Amino acid sequence: MYSTRCSRCLGVFMVPVAIVSTLANLLLLFPGMHYHYLLEDHVTSQAKWCTGIWISGFVVSAHVAARGFTTSYAKEGCCLFRVKMLFRVLNLCVAGLAAAICFIVSNTGLVNGPLCLHNGTEGLKWDTPLKKTKIDETSYLFEPERWASACDEPQGVVMWNIVLFLTIMAASGLQVTISAVQILNIVLGVIFGPDSYSKKKDVLQCVTVKCVTVDDA
Repeated sequence: MYSTRCSRCLGVFMVPVAIVSTLANLLLLFPGMHYHYLLEDHVTSQAKWCTGIWISGFVVSAHVAARGFTTSYAKEGCCLFRVKMLFRVLNLCVAGLAAAICFIVSNTGLVNGPLCLHNGTEGLKWDTPLKKTKIDETSYLFEPERWASACDEPQGVVMWNIVLFLTIMAASGLQVTISAVQILNIVLGVIFGPDSYSKKKDVLQCVTVKCVTVDDA
């Protein structure tokens, strides 16, 4: 059954998830906590797109903007409640799609590896040396022995990218999951009405009290 309490809890949980994603994306822009790499355009493009920042912000904004029903919908008519719930489903669908895009972009950044200064056949140059060049080639993610020697600069950038991109992927994955749960919760609300479980419980308690009163009389 539809539950406003469940909706509130999930809505509150979306906020720290968005904050984590935003902080992770900000750190990606400053490898090794140095800003000059960003100024010199030596940061991977997936990090510069900042999907972990504006996507998460959009997801939270869309979610919070659509939460107004939780305090008043139970007092409104059945038809009005269902119309507003359908609008909320549309908001959550857009939010879930945005979070999915963020997940895909972060996954691409993770798979391609960091942009770094490495010693190639043409000498030192800025490139993505860990990016797969063949379909059947093993990903660097499964070969940790390559991480330390792949990049000369920034120091530790491979692990830096892996941890932060995985963090954004986890956050955006949670946002997609929460949006899906919210949509399911709303669909049940449209079918059964607002807080139908609570209403049935109240009716049952009322009947029980009347029966006890009659028996005592």
